[in-house]
Amino acid sequence: MKGIIFAFMGGACITLQGVANSRISQDIGIWQAATITQFTGFILALAILLFVRDGKSQGFKQVKPLYLIGGAFGAVIIFSEVTAIHQIGVTFTISALLIAQLCLTILIDMNGWFGVVKQKMKLPQFAGIGMMIAGVLILKF
Repeated sequence: MKGIIFAFMGGACITLQGVANSRISQDIGIWQAATITQFTGFILALAILLFVRDGKSQGFKQVKPLYLIGGAFGAVIIFSEVTAIHQIGVTFTISALLIAQLCLTILIDMNGWFGVVKQKMKLPQFAGIGMMIAGVLILKF
């Protein structure tokens, strides 16, 4: 149950962040909005880290260097999401974003990329993605 609650919180925050970034970017620019967003996210994460202290700092040596650039994806995410919101609106942007996430996660699960255990995808999973795509198309048109 906890996982579902956190997933809903994350989804809500993605939407709120996209809308806030879109508004900020209208006033100061997309890359400036991305910079502010990444910086404030860093400050919050650092504050939580200092308060909670639930990890191991010596574990950095064990992380593959490729994975340490994960935060850099945030800049691309912000730019892409803000640009899309300006062009196609919040609802369609978030819908397309979720479909893209699900399609990529299916590929990751099917191929076992990034060290995840391979999962077999069956017709119901592909039907679910197809229904989501159909729903977004109906929503858009």
